[in-house]
Amino acid sequence: MMTLTQYLQSHASDELASTLGTLANSSIAISALLDKGALAGIHGEAGNQNIQGEAQKKLDVIANNLLLDALTKNPHCAGVASEELDDISPAHDDGTMLVTFDPLDGSSNIDINMTVGTIFSILPYQRVGSQATEADFLQKGTSQLAAGYFIYGTSTMLAMTLGQGVVMFSLDPTTQEYLRIDNQVKIDESATEYAINASNYRYWLDPIKEYINGLVAGDMGIRNKDYNMRWVAAMIADVHRILIRGGVFMYPFDTKIAGKAGKLRLMYEANPMSFIIEQAGGASTDGVVRIMDIQPSHIHQRIPVVLGAKEEVDYVKNLHAKAGILANGEMA
Repeated sequence: MMTLTQYLQSHASDELASTLGTLANSSIAISALLDKGALAGIHGEAGNQNIQGEAQKKLDVIANNLLLDALTKNPHCAGVASEELDDISPAHDDGTMLVTFDPLDGSSNIDINMTVGTIFSILPYQRVGSQATEADFLQKGTSQLAAGYFIYGTSTMLAMTLGQGVVMFSLDPTTQEYLRIDNQVKIDESATEYAINASNYRYWLDPIKEYINGLVAGDMGIRNKDYNMRWVAAMIADVHRILIRGGVFMYPFDTKIAGKAGKLRLMYEANPMSFIIEQAGGASTDGVVRIMDIQPSHIHQRIPVVLGAKEEVDYVKNLHAKAGILANGEMA
């Protein structure tokens, strides 16, 4: 089997390969801590909140510090942005890579021993020779050089794209190397599974209510086929399931919290996952527009997300168009 190192040597520039190698090494350290679980004293709350106003788990902080320390030491990295930190972290002025990451997506699942993971995105740095600022990170998703995630489940795996399709690797616990297990991950255009937090039904806009009502009705409704709902409450796990067996994932616009168009972060979650999903043959929108075409306004921007099987994503988009709904729930 081809190792991750061998794959990067033949598919990526030296700078990109080095940056991805740093991320991979950090993921192995995080995976080892998760394997020890409570024995490593990593369960429970850290006692603070992140920039999102969410309580941080101990491993949120540990994983963030591991990644931040490793990436800022990489000479090719000009700057780093983490979901857990208020501000970006400048690194090397002569670096050519910018990295954004969610150190531990689904961290609320740690204490119950369910799937969590690390999501990352790599962007080009345009002002080589100057110190990186937040403005340098505010690039559309179409600018991404690479994106992927490390998922810490029954085995530790890596799904990644360099813009040439999606490849998947599994960590060999004996050699501590990532080995390629799938060279061309593809998503079926149609689906029979969907993932959504149905408890928010009363806060959804009418097009999403209409869509979900159709899925729940199954073969007795307008879609004329049965669907199953799956919801892990960790985007990384739900997206991984879609890559393996298809489906659609939604965290749509809702009115639950005033001023928050969606729950997921454009830079740390939506853009990298959209890049992966599109490269696997799926689609990704905020319900109205393609996510990777959105111009970021700030580093911690939140947006609604609908991604996965193209047929389902297009169906949701058409329902929004029919209702005259624009971005952020505004009416045409």
